[in-house]
Amino acid sequence: MTLEQYANGAIRFDWTNDEVASILSSPFLPLVHTAAQVHAKHHDPSKVQVCSLLSIKTGGCSEDCSYCSQSVHNETDLEVEPLLAKEQVVEAARRAKAGGATRFCMGAAWREVRDNRAFERVLEMVKEVSDMDLEVCCTLGMVTEEQARKLKDAGLYAYNHNIDTSEEFYDSICTTRTFQDRIETLKNIRQAGVTICCGGILGLGESESDRAGMLHQLATLNPHPESVPINTLVPIEGTPLEENAPVSSWDFIRAIATARILMPTSMVRLAAGRMSLNKEAQALAFLAGANSIFAGEKLLTTANPTLDEDAQFFEQLGIHPQVAYEGTQTEPCKKQANA
Repeated sequence: MTLEQYANGAIRFDWTNDEVASILSSPFLPLVHTAAQVHAKHHDPSKVQVCSLLSIKTGGCSEDCSYCSQSVHNETDLEVEPLLAKEQVVEAARRAKAGGATRFCMGAAWREVRDNRAFERVLEMVKEVSDMDLEVCCTLGMVTEEQARKLKDAGLYAYNHNIDTSEEFYDSICTTRTFQDRIETLKNIRQAGVTICCGGILGLGESESDRAGMLHQLATLNPHPESVPINTLVPIEGTPLEENAPVSSWDFIRAIATARILMPTSMVRLAAGRMSLNKEAQALAFLAGANSIFAGEKLLTTANPTLDEDAQFFEQLGIHPQVAYEGTQTEPCKKQANA
């Protein structure tokens, strides 16, 4: 198929590696134009979902992910902090909502969820924040289906578990778990009836083929992840990837446009690395199909634009924040979570 033939926005799960690679390497302007057409068929281009992310337990993770400041294997300046008190989390959620966020994400630096008092405390946090009419998302490492069901029963709307990169390149980035472990966790989340937030990271040292492989893996999940964050590496001193070259804004936008074409109904999120994009590049990313951002001063441990900065930017572009649970894709899950 030619690039123009993808503009119909058909939802598919049978993408081939060659198709994905061809789309990703297409001429830039026709690629963005096609992605914008697909985006307009399935979404309101004037609306963007605003998400806020809070680290509820920082550092001390036993995984050896080579990009991460929170790994015990990496010698960074990050101080290990215990699980936050529920009151601190609820107050952060209140501030995020007041600033325009409609999804509140809680991240804990755990390899996996354990059935202990800490998990019970997280369940309490999820319930409190869900009662505020915010979409609640967690990223807590690997989970079983039973644990995912407990989170859903507490009011969890989405679970983030990124695949990071292609299956072929994954063990160059992390050796303490496998790519298949990632996929198994996604299956557990889906089986529990929780929506999936799953994307990848550009700039890990991967090849163009690996980037296509990562997007192919996401696009052949059935159903597609409801949310697809596209991250670029934020090099952190003390990690093995601290000297990696930055990802160009062109490559970042190219990946966003490709994700939009492959997964027409998903929310495609500008995630880590947005600080490296100037306002013009971010506007182009929205044109290419991005319709979700992380806002607030930090993404776990890395810098991010503030809610006020984004509000001013939205006004310049004529963009409006999307309300919580907006759209046919998400509303049924909210009803199930509260049933």
